[in-house]
Amino acid sequence: MGARGWHWRKTLLGVCLGALLAPLPATSATPVLADRFTPQQRSYWALQPVDRPAGPFTESQAWARNPIDAFVIARLQAQGLALSEPADKVALMRRVFFDLIGLPPSAAEAREFLSDDSPRAYERLVERLLASPRYGERWGRHWLDLARFAESSGFETDVTRPNAWRYRDYVINSFNRDKPYARFVQEQIAGDELWPDSFDARIATAFNRNYPEEGNQKDLLLARQETLHEITNVVGSTFLGLTFACAQCHDHKFDPITQRDYYRLQAFFAAVNHDDRFPIVPDEELMAYERKLAIWEEKTAAIWAEMSDLLMPLRTHTPEQLLGRYPDFVIDAVKMPAHDRSPIETWMVNLLESKVCNTCPLKPEPYLDPSFRSVVGKLKGDSKERFDELDRQLEELAHLMPADIARGTGIVDINDNPPPTHVLGTGLYTKPGDEVQPGFLSILDPNPAVVPEPAREGSTGRRAALAKWLTDPSNPLTARVMVNRIWHHHFGRGIVATPSDFGMMGERPTHPELLDWLAAEFVDGGWSVKRMHRLIMHSSTYRQSAGAADAGPGIKQRRKVDPFNRLIWRFPPHRLEGETVRDSALSVSGLLNDRFGGPSVFPPLPEGMPKPHGGWDTNDVQAEHSRRSVYVFVRRNNPYPILDSFDFPDTHESCAMRNRTVTAPQALALLNGEEPAEWARAFAQRVLSIAGPEATSQVETAYQLAYSRNPHPGERDTAVTFLDRHAKIIAPQLENAAKPAIPDRLPAGAAPEHAAALVDFCLMLLNSNEFVYRF
Repeated sequence: MGARGWHWRKTLLGVCLGALLAPLPATSATPVLADRFTPQQRSYWALQPVDRPAGPFTESQAWARNPIDAFVIARLQAQGLALSEPADKVALMRRVFFDLIGLPPSAAEAREFLSDDSPRAYERLVERLLASPRYGERWGRHWLDLARFAESSGFETDVTRPNAWRYRDYVINSFNRDKPYARFVQEQIAGDELWPDSFDARIATAFNRNYPEEGNQKDLLLARQETLHEITNVVGSTFLGLTFACAQCHDHKFDPITQRDYYRLQAFFAAVNHDDRFPIVPDEELMAYERKLAIWEEKTAAIWAEMSDLLMPLRTHTPEQLLGRYPDFVIDAVKMPAHDRSPIETWMVNLLESKVCNTCPLKPEPYLDPSFRSVVGKLKGDSKERFDELDRQLEELAHLMPADIARGTGIVDINDNPPPTHVLGTGLYTKPGDEVQPGFLSILDPNPAVVPEPAREGSTGRRAALAKWLTDPSNPLTARVMVNRIWHHHFGRGIVATPSDFGMMGERPTHPELLDWLAAEFVDGGWSVKRMHRLIMHSSTYRQSAGAADAGPGIKQRRKVDPFNRLIWRFPPHRLEGETVRDSALSVSGLLNDRFGGPSVFPPLPEGMPKPHGGWDTNDVQAEHSRRSVYVFVRRNNPYPILDSFDFPDTHESCAMRNRTVTAPQALALLNGEEPAEWARAFAQRVLSIAGPEATSQVETAYQLAYSRNPHPGERDTAVTFLDRHAKIIAPQLENAAKPAIPDRLPAGAAPEHAAALVDFCLMLLNSNEFVYRF
């Protein structure tokens, strides 16, 4: 089932269930109870103030390096358990590299760390990786999952959003700079209102522009309501860790979130529309561009007008027919004078204007089909000759057309007079109930929000109020949710195992006191994410072995008491994400292009795969194909295939934690795919250039590059035997037209069949668990 079909069915199901289960929305005749929440709801753990607990330090807590260990060890001791032995140096080194930068250590980096016996060698490694620009690429990708980042609209048309990549770079740079999380949140909710002169802050608002949309939707009120629902749901789950979406049609069935609360939160965004082309250049540069553009428009206006006159009789639909496709309430809004429009009519016309083709010279009415040249082929005789002459005149004036300036995409309030927000029966805009004002969770604050005077003229200031409330230190949810997300990405499972659901149907925290201590430490430490990394990674809890689960004394007791390792009596191993697998293979093979930032790239698609709807223009420069995976273009309906096979998230929705499946397509993609074959060939070329023609040296070099260690004697002997036997099998095939892959440059004394066997050996290493898992 396609993404469009699934989301349509899911929406329909939700509406039907909501209609059956929901109480009627409140009306003016329905009094709102002063206190509708039960004592159990008011005492729910996630809604209590964050209270820094005292660490449970005792003399019996061996290996406790910091308060994190104190809390973890106390829970283990209560169950008769203990931490596992510390991880060996190689495993710990690779764990830190994968966690912080998403790449394996180079051979030189591994040698440097493994040969450093000083007490602070580990701490220095952590600091060096936190300072690496690769850190932001790794941790930025985690946030992009939450932000449902993509560079196309999704659904049927999947239209490209050419400036969307700037939000990706904003996120990466924010993590690299260790931007305080409070500021990070505020910029994404209301950067344009709080810091209107900051290009970064305006780009940050693309967090709420990342919503998918069906661009062909003619019912603009439905389109608006679906967008507002999507923004409300994602803001609630990402920053507050609560499933607000369940209150769209009725009071939440389990959590203390009323339907009024849902629309109070939505009211902060009532005036919002997207802006996909706002300039991000200094005023002087913008004015110079506009002066040049005005000259070009003046010189070409008559030419464009005559071209339009020649084409208009050939168009399939007249402007009036195109406008007639919209509902009557849209047509009326378009035709009435601007000063007579209501706030919602103003919003609809603004949306239509934002859909106008920005490269169309004639600046058509917003409801016109912008495909200006689509009927040129129908021109005949004198009309065709005249059109071609006009085209040549345009070409002669092309030098006057200025190159476009840098632009960003984000959201903005269309004016300071927002449309009213109503509680909607079953979530449908056609069933408005009571009007509500912007407000927060009423169980925490039942009063309407105090909206400040916005820093940007013409804005409502509403989102600025929301941003301040979300990051208020007294808010019990925001800090808890974020430190839990950091813990989740280090250990593969959060203290709360449902990172975007702290509600009644989510998991309870395994270490509630530790969660509160971390949240308090996060706020007191200036909302520094890197500081939280240091606390976690310096702990004995993080530095323990992942392999102790398979052997050693007490293993049966550990498995019996805590079979899922929720108390963290060993480090939990797990498979790397698709991006990290791909990036690691590119790094080990020597192909990785580590250029930072910029427009997204289009690596080649697998042979036989049709080009996705919306386009996929493979880069001409081959080096661009080997950029880090975070820079690969994200087409919503068609993710890059090898990443998709390794559980790349559906970007139509916010993703708090990725699936970790083990499937045949994954094995087939890594073993038989064209891209992995190229990795293996380059990997073998690199091994040959370092080790020369001698098989033992080749095996040792390959292990050092892939695994950061030397092979054990048995592994080395087995690998050398494989190379010898496989070369003999391959030798006869070298005469065939479809001969095995061989590195381009062979060292003196290296036989082609042996080089081809080495390629297969390198491919095996890239497919092994030791390569694709973090231990």
